[in-house]
Amino acid sequence: MRVVGTFAGARSLRAGITGLVPTMGYLHEGHLSLVGIARERSDTVMASLFVNPLQFDDPSDLDRYPRDFDRDAALLELAGCDVLFAPPAAEVYPAPPLARVVVSGLTDTMEGPRRPGHFDGVVTVVAKLLGGLQPDLAVFGRKDAQQLVVVARLAADLSMPVEVIGGPTIREADGLALSSRNVFLSGEERRAALGISRGLMAAADAAEAGERSGAALEGLVIEEMSRQALDIEYAELADAADTARLLVLDRPAFLAVAAGSGRTRLIDNVWLKPDGTADRGARLGRPSVLYGGGD
Repeated sequence: MRVVGTFAGARSLRAGITGLVPTMGYLHEGHLSLVGIARERSDTVMASLFVNPLQFDDPSDLDRYPRDFDRDAALLELAGCDVLFAPPAAEVYPAPPLARVVVSGLTDTMEGPRRPGHFDGVVTVVAKLLGGLQPDLAVFGRKDAQQLVVVARLAADLSMPVEVIGGPTIREADGLALSSRNVFLSGEERRAALGISRGLMAAADAAEAGERSGAALEGLVIEEMSRQALDIEYAELADAADTARLLVLDRPAFLAVAAGSGRTRLIDNVWLKPDGTADRGARLGRPSVLYGGGD
């Protein structure tokens, strides 16, 4: 695996179809599964590792974000990555950016109002990565459901010659969605956080049994999270095309959740089809590499 720190250097290493997996590091099996998808579809697999300051509305959250470059590089190489783009901040933002990208409408719900400026930072750095690295396809996790919809619309609206692909959510053995932030959870906080995935699975069961009411599906998640005394921010059934809240499950959608356990904010979702079929993600059969597990 080649490690480069400039856009030009990374572009020079492309050969054939190039697949990109953008990351902010402190990797886990969710990220590595996206590398696997890119490997199946590409001749050259490229990953980026950059903690993007523009998408953090709270500077303390940026400072707290976990980092371990050597660990991440080793995991990416084992997963089959060919090129690791790990730029310094000055390469991505040689000057404070006066040109920023905004995707309006899709960011008015869920994460958008609760994290002011977050999506503007996300789509700005994604636009820079797609433009500067020029991949043929880019793979993002479906766990960040609203982000995936926003990025796909960014590429479509700006006629970027890149295919945006969503990879399934990877869960720990007990159902907790993998997140780099999971390492911040105490034992008690982690047990409480399981109320998020249990609530989502209860809603998925109900959808598959015929429930189509958005309020009812949302209510099942909220009920389970309330039992764990989580700090509930939202549980919303959203249109998979435009993120608008749905009253009835009558089109492709995702049921998204944000809640806090202790000081750690977590998000999760299940994707739902109009017939009630649910994409629950995939579960690990062993401890995650987040905790030193894996091969």
